[in-house]
Amino acid sequence: MSDAPRPAGASADGGLGTVAPALFVVLWATGFVVARLAMPHAPPLGFLALRFAMTLVALAPLILLARAPWPDRRTAGHLAVAGLMIHAAYLAGVWAAVAAGMSAGVVALIVNLQPVLTAIWMALGTERIGVRRWLGLALGLGGVALVVAHRIGTEGLAPSSIALAALGLVAITAGTLYQRRHAPSFDLRTGSFVQYAAAFAATAPLAAVLEPGARWDWGAPLAFALAWSVFALSIGGVFLMYLLNRRGSATRVASLFYLVPPVTALQAWLLFDEPFGMRAAVGMALVAVGVGLAVRR
Repeated sequence: MSDAPRPAGASADGGLGTVAPALFVVLWATGFVVARLAMPHAPPLGFLALRFAMTLVALAPLILLARAPWPDRRTAGHLAVAGLMIHAAYLAGVWAAVAAGMSAGVVALIVNLQPVLTAIWMALGTERIGVRRWLGLALGLGGVALVVAHRIGTEGLAPSSIALAALGLVAITAGTLYQRRHAPSFDLRTGSFVQYAAAFAATAPLAAVLEPGARWDWGAPLAFALAWSVFALSIGGVFLMYLLNRRGSATRVASLFYLVPPVTALQAWLLFDEPFGMRAAVGMALVAVGVGLAVRR
């Protein structure tokens, strides 16, 4: 990374134009696999607080060695607000909904309404959403529904778990759009440090109050899930998401989230032998067509 004052990665996206979206989808999809590994062994808020703390430790030497520039006070404030939504509220909502008994399929279906919510939000603002893109968003949503249909059940559909999943959906949508408007350019290393510090400051007290005496089953699954969450997701996946947001419209980038459930289903089939039948394959094809229509310039 360059020591120049321009934001880290500001020009790197040109070289990653075709690779970054695919890599982002693959990495982001592993988040649900990691959740499956970690959930039986740690409390959700405690795991997230530890994940944020370890991410701060991992970022610190990168910042010091590169002498990365820090955002000014105003930008740092906006980044902290966005971090509370994108990291703390989104992940806490999703993980707490699963911990409350909601199936992963239902959570995935709710959270992956993000492209539609983003399109509606942007259509009310400054971004024009054409008929072709609306059609792509509709096809993508239908494909996601087909992919996760076999995982959807009525268990865990309490008002509280639905509210938690909806919190995650609104938080990541609002946080992404807020950051896009108020802090579109920043050094990824120091800016992310500010965001994760804010997320840790929010989740650590909640974990202490809501999960006192929670059981931690330390072993290879939990250690791997924690390490992957820090380096592959909190640093790799999030950095890629920010780079993509810099180079594309909000609706185009959000539509990539439609690809996450199909890729997650493939990963679960490979790693856990979960069923992946013809209906999921048709849904995956619909998602691909829908995303293609939504992101096409």
